[in-house]
Amino acid sequence: MQKIRALALFSGGLDSLLAMKLIIEQGIEVIGLYFDTGFGGKNEEQKRVYLENIAQKIGAKLEIIDIKEQFIQEILFDPKYGYGKNFNPCIDCHANMIRVAKALLPKYDAHFIISGEVVGQRPMSQRFDALKKVENLSSADGLILRPLSAKLLPPTIPEQKGWVDREKLLDIQGRSREVQMQLAKKWGIENYESPSGGCLLTDEYFSKKIKEHIKYDTFDTEDIEVLKLGRHFRLPNGAKLIVSRNKEENEKISSKNYNKYTLFKLPLAGPLSLLSKNASNEDKKLAASIALTYSKAKESHTVIIEDQQFQVSPLPSKEEARRYMI
Repeated sequence: MQKIRALALFSGGLDSLLAMKLIIEQGIEVIGLYFDTGFGGKNEEQKRVYLENIAQKIGAKLEIIDIKEQFIQEILFDPKYGYGKNFNPCIDCHANMIRVAKALLPKYDAHFIISGEVVGQRPMSQRFDALKKVENLSSADGLILRPLSAKLLPPTIPEQKGWVDREKLLDIQGRSREVQMQLAKKWGIENYESPSGGCLLTDEYFSKKIKEHIKYDTFDTEDIEVLKLGRHFRLPNGAKLIVSRNKEENEKISSKNYNKYTLFKLPLAGPLSLLSKNASNEDKKLAASIALTYSKAKESHTVIIEDQQFQVSPLPSKEEARRYMI
C-alpha cells in the first residue's frame, strides 16, 4: 500500500498545529516545514527548541527551511498583492511558502501540502478571494489542503484521490477560536504560540526601520539581524549607528562579524555599538558621544573607532541623542 506523506506550512501557531494533527489522525505522515524568513522573531534558538518539541508532541517531523535570501530578493520589496498595515506582504508570503513547499515535494517523497489557514480569520490574507490568489500565485494546482476550513472550499487533489477523508476535515471560519481551543484541549496541545505569530513585518516600528534603512542602503540578510538589535540612529552625514540596550544585546553584537558595520566599545562598562563602515569623522565623533550618553559616563573619554581616537563627552541628555533616533 502506498505511503502518503504531506508537507505542512508550520508556523508553530495553534492553527498550523491542528491542521497537521487532523491529517496525522488519518494515518498520513506529516513533515512540518518552518520557513525561516529572518522576520519570525528575536530569539531564533528558543524558537527552534519550541518547534522541535511541539512537532514531536503531535507526531510530526520538523524541517527548518532557510529562505531569507530568496524572500528578500523576490518577495519583500516587490509583492504582487502589496502590503498589509505595515511592511507585511502576507498574500505573497503565503504563496511563496506554498511554492517552495511544492518544489520540495519530490525531495521528501510527499504528495500534497497542508496549511493552517482559516477562512475569514485574517482580513488581508485569509478571505476567500485571498486564498484563491495565494493558490494561483503559488501554482499549487489543487495540492494545497486547508484542513480547518476544507469543507468550505472546493475539494482538493488529496481529497479527490482518496488520500484524505474529506468528512473528517472541518468547516471553521471567522475570527473566533473556540473550536480550535476545544481541539487543542482534546489533543493535549498546550503552551502554543499566540495567533499573531510574532512576524516582525507586522510591527509598526520594525517596518519603519526597514523603510528608513532602504533610503540609504541596500538590504540583505545581515540587515535583518542588525535591525533586531539596539537603538538605531541616523547621523548627520548619513551613517547608521546602533547602540546596544543591555548585556544580552552586547553578547549578540560581539558574536558576529559585520560587512557593513564597525563594532566599537567604550573605555568603561556600557553598550557596544555598530557604526557604518563609511562613516565620516564627524559622524564617528558624534557616534562615540551618543554611545557614552547611554553609559554611566559623566566626563570625557577617549573612544577608539577603526583605530582612530576621539576625545568626546556624553551629550547633555538622552533627549539630545534622541534627535538622531530612527
